[in-house]
Amino acid sequence: MQILDNLAKELKKLPGIGSKSARRIAFFLIQQDEEYLKHFGSLFSNLRKNLHTCSQCGNISEQDPCNICEDPIRDKNILCVVENVESLSAFEHAGIYNGLYHVLNSEKLSANLAPDSDSESDSFDDDGLTEQDINFFVSHVKALKPEEIIIATNPKIEGDMNYYTLLESLKSIKGHNKIKITRLASGLPVGGLIAFADKVTLHTALQSRMKVEL
Repeated sequence: MQILDNLAKELKKLPGIGSKSARRIAFFLIQQDEEYLKHFGSLFSNLRKNLHTCSQCGNISEQDPCNICEDPIRDKNILCVVENVESLSAFEHAGIYNGLYHVLNSEKLSANLAPDSDSESDSFDDDGLTEQDINFFVSHVKALKPEEIIIATNPKIEGDMNYYTLLESLKSIKGHNKIKITRLASGLPVGGLIAFADKVTLHTALQSRMKVEL
């Protein structure tokens, strides 16, 4: 069936969806009633219309400021800097952090979410920082005046470059030396074996070693 093949072809474009999975999803959808399909389709058609980037932190939200920035229970003394919304979502789902966030690359994401945008760039994977990204970050830090900034960039070359770029940008802020700057530790994963670790992983694990009190 041509319609089924076309649907599977589009589904295959989604991250993590292969040919077999795409066809299984397509077969599942054609077995659903019309009400379900209308609701399912409306979620896609209204995606850009209902989502916006938070003017304070760059997160994706249906409101501005986002629900995280507006949450009175959040610790406003700690700011966690992530490279994209996917990283923010990982922290939130883990339930291990209760401070505020700053999302880098938010300018590109905002452009893609514009209702009249025809951009095909993938903001979630675009690691390069622009001058707008840096200015947005600096203005957020100046407005928030956090006691600690956690730089949670990805442990790869691009993440390291962003890390040092952010450090340089913080030097332009008056009183920056009073802000505690930390970075996520990296190295061996929990449950991993040293024998199977690569050279870079072993190096970062060794560099991130902690002092043990007896």
